[in-house]
Amino acid sequence: MELKHLRSFVQVAQLLSFSRASRQLHLSQPALSTQIKMLEADLGVRLLERNRRTVRLTSAGQALLADAREILQQVAETEQRVARIASGEAGHLRIGFVASATAEIVPAIVLAFRKKYPGVSLELKNMPTVQQVEALRAGAIDAGFVRMPVAEDGLTVHLVHREPFAIVLSKDHPLAGKKDLSVKQLAQEPFVCYGRRWAPAFYESWTGICRRAGFSPTVVQETAEMETALALVAAGLGVAILPEGMTKRRRRVFRIKVLSQEKTRSEIGIAMLNGGESPLLEHLVATARKMSLL
Repeated sequence: MELKHLRSFVQVAQLLSFSRASRQLHLSQPALSTQIKMLEADLGVRLLERNRRTVRLTSAGQALLADAREILQQVAETEQRVARIASGEAGHLRIGFVASATAEIVPAIVLAFRKKYPGVSLELKNMPTVQQVEALRAGAIDAGFVRMPVAEDGLTVHLVHREPFAIVLSKDHPLAGKKDLSVKQLAQEPFVCYGRRWAPAFYESWTGICRRAGFSPTVVQETAEMETALALVAAGLGVAILPEGMTKRRRRVFRIKVLSQEKTRSEIGIAMLNGGESPLLEHLVATARKMSLL
């Protein structure tokens, strides 16, 4: 039983006319008659009674008409759903994100994406960059907002956010009153930071700022969350160099010096497996880039 035969049958059954049905279907009457006969042969029943003047449904034809309409409706809905998924208008995405990107970056992107693609459901998972790389390789997530740089074979990372780093001191730190605070002045200070084990390349980025200033930072505490690093700075355990975005709402609590002249920037990218690109992921990256200030 073929779908085209069902469609032809429904058209004839609704119009009770082979001539009008053939015009609607853009088929010759002999071709339409052949399709109906083939459908009857497949089912082993007579569906239509006709003579030169009239066409009427048999009891079997009446029963098939209701089912055929339902089948064709389901097929149409399936075709639409598959087409929307293929075009990235519908589907499901599992997305990882680093917690430090949730203050301003990820929520704005997710909100814009959901508004433009309401047919796509999103499953968001908070995890460090290293864990996201593992999850991508294991197929546990489809994409991830990661701290860059990420130098991993088999991954593509699309830059979607860039911002300067900033020195962060507690308000009562001896250096807090310095008008021209520089990285070089931190040479003898203890540092707290987002740990190397969770984002090794990011760790190299901010420590590289110190090395270019002539020293290697003395790290006394590594944390899995930048919020925790800020809390430790506020408690006087050390100083930090963090992305500016992490400090924007805390200027009353900390002394912040944005390193606007520093070439090294904190960057967020959307990572995915090579060859794993899809219209859904392309839409996500496009939305993120549209929202960014690159």
